Amino acid sequence: MDRLLPRARNPLLLLALLATTAVVPAPAPETARWQAQAARVTITRDDWGIPHVRGKSDADAVFGMIYAQAEDDFSRIEANYLTALGRTAEAEGEEAIWADLRQRLYVDPAELQAQYAASPDWLRALMDAWADGLNYYLATHPQTRPRVLTRFEPWMALSFTEGSIGGDIERIALSDLKTFYGRPTPPTPEERGTVPREPSGSNGIAIAPKLTSAGHALLLINPHTSFYFRSEAQVTSDAGLNAYGASTWGQFFVYQGFNAHAGWMHTSSTVDNVDQFAEAVTRRGGGWTYRYGKEVRPVEERGVTLRYRRADGSMAERRFATWRTHHGPIVAAKDGRWIATALMWRPVPALEQSWLRTKAADLASFMAIAERKANSSNDTLFADDKGEIAFLMPQFMPVRDDRFDYTRPVDGSDPATDWRGLHTLASLPSVANPRVGWVHNTNDWPWSAAGPDSPKAADYPRYMDQTGANARGEHADLLLTGKTGWTAERLRIAAYDPYLPAFAHLLPGVVSAWRALPAGDPRRRALAAPVATLAGWDHRWGYDSVATSLAVFWGDELWREVGEFAQAERMNVPDYIATRVTPAAKLAALERAVARLSRDFGTWRTPWRAINRFQRLDDAIEPHFDDRRPSTPVPFTSAQWGSLASFGAKPWPGTKRYYGTSGNSFVAIVEFGQRVTATAVMAGGQSGDPASPHFADQVDRYADGRLRPVYFHPDELAGHVERTYRPGG
Repeated sequence: MDRLLPRARNPLLLLALLATTAVVPAPAPETARWQAQAARVTITRDDWGIPHVRGKSDADAVFGMIYAQAEDDFSRIEANYLTALGRTAEAEGEEAIWADLRQRLYVDPAELQAQYAASPDWLRALMDAWADGLNYYLATHPQTRPRVLTRFEPWMALSFTEGSIGGDIERIALSDLKTFYGRPTPPTPEERGTVPREPSGSNGIAIAPKLTSAGHALLLINPHTSFYFRSEAQVTSDAGLNAYGASTWGQFFVYQGFNAHAGWMHTSSTVDNVDQFAEAVTRRGGGWTYRYGKEVRPVEERGVTLRYRRADGSMAERRFATWRTHHGPIVAAKDGRWIATALMWRPVPALEQSWLRTKAADLASFMAIAERKANSSNDTLFADDKGEIAFLMPQFMPVRDDRFDYTRPVDGSDPATDWRGLHTLASLPSVANPRVGWVHNTNDWPWSAAGPDSPKAADYPRYMDQTGANARGEHADLLLTGKTGWTAERLRIAAYDPYLPAFAHLLPGVVSAWRALPAGDPRRRALAAPVATLAGWDHRWGYDSVATSLAVFWGDELWREVGEFAQAERMNVPDYIATRVTPAAKLAALERAVARLSRDFGTWRTPWRAINRFQRLDDAIEPHFDDRRPSTPVPFTSAQWGSLASFGAKPWPGTKRYYGTSGNSFVAIVEFGQRVTATAVMAGGQSGDPASPHFADQVDRYADGRLRPVYFHPDELAGHVERTYRPGG
């Protein structure tokens, strides 16, 4: 994509960036190599702007895929790798240095270079093609000005190998890290839980042939991520690759999607496989030691040097002395002990698994690839054209002593708390081909993944689930239990079913509290009409629903009040409201909701369409919104209230309307018949360029849940071609 640099913080910085980030021309032999590879690739853009990439080899396909991504939104590719490499401060300034430090506690460029050199030949070829595709894009698009990364090296692909919205490293609280490494910082409202925050995660449903009208397996792919986080594409090669779906910007594998025989949907898991160990440390000479059983071990010191951009555009450096034990890097100090965080960091197996599963033709081959045990954060919903379906737990699952509560820091000086290898796949609470004929996951526990055929919690360690059930899981159970005759269209309708089970449970308490007021209480009259509106509601969102507006504002008021307490007790906020909030507090929140609606919109009787909006003004990575500019109404709500279709929206600085930035980002329904068929929709559009016709051409379909046909087969693509070309052409 040819476009100017995203908005800089100030004009001086913009001038400095333009002066210092020009791409250096490539040597002639390198250019010749790129051109030769480009000649083996074709990119066909369909009438939604989605690239269908074909290469002679898998490496050729990767070259074309990443080139097409760069055309659509190079700035998001670069942003993801600045994050992954711990180099964001080189673009954003000194404040970003803390997130960079967190990343660099695990990501060591020298180690990644060595792992790249030791990788299998086939994987190195893919990484080489990835870097070549990006560098060829930069060489042929001088108008694109990188903020920092003017050249990509193949080893960099190993810094970002798993397509989740937030990697395991991001679970480490930045406020704790800052405090430990020299800047005392209180927890943010987000870390405390006082700010309503859309659950990050996804929905996945697989239905077996015996429950479908055509006798074909069905799969719902419904990731809930920040908007514009992934790119849609089809990638094929003469070597047998043929994958379609969503890929995180900058990655060369389809993360959530399907091939001609099988499909996979990843949902963020509730397992506990990121653990904290409280280390008993002692100062010894110029260093530190820690106690481990009867031993005294040295705490390893590693220097980390980070660069950051000053306000005038010049570069500066900060050096940190970081510490680690055998459990992992030190990220905080609590109650007199240092806290080490243990998590999966296996870049090569993770990248292998992410790539190879896109070529799996059935459940058996998918599971053989999963034996690499390098998926740490995702459950998987699977379906194939043999009619098999499955719910799979993350395969990276450390074996631990279940006497200990790993939701909190455990005693690192006690060897009994250590990880003891990894679970076998057979020992995980996964489900394959259940008799009930369906599986689902909504970022809830595995104990309801397949109705009566679900694994039983009593048979597994506590750490297999640390979050519990949620309202979306209850919603999915209601939609699936006892139902037959499924079609792709019925599954689409289910994915947008408007029922909000959380409010169905919570609002009767408000009505009861109002009815219990004394006859002379002024609130009886003041709240009579709002209470009647809620009492008569069917708990289903809709464009013209006043009750949806009132309920969401009421819920948001309570969330701000009790979110911190719910987080401290590790409870979902709706569960906390239901069991811990007094009737008086529920009524007070309703009073505040009525007042805020009246103040901001002129009346509390405001339909949801006037509040809940989709808006994308430009290509800025950080979202911003304007009530005076055009926007599109969206009928569905936050997933927190049990809506399967998720729209994480809130008011922003200067706005009264709610604008969404996360939730449904890619939705696909896949049917595995004699040949696979699918429909899909994206948030906004394929391109990040405001001048492109595909910047926002899917918005109306997105809001209405009207999925478009996917052109997977050549005869489907015929008649829908916008342009066919080779990279660089």
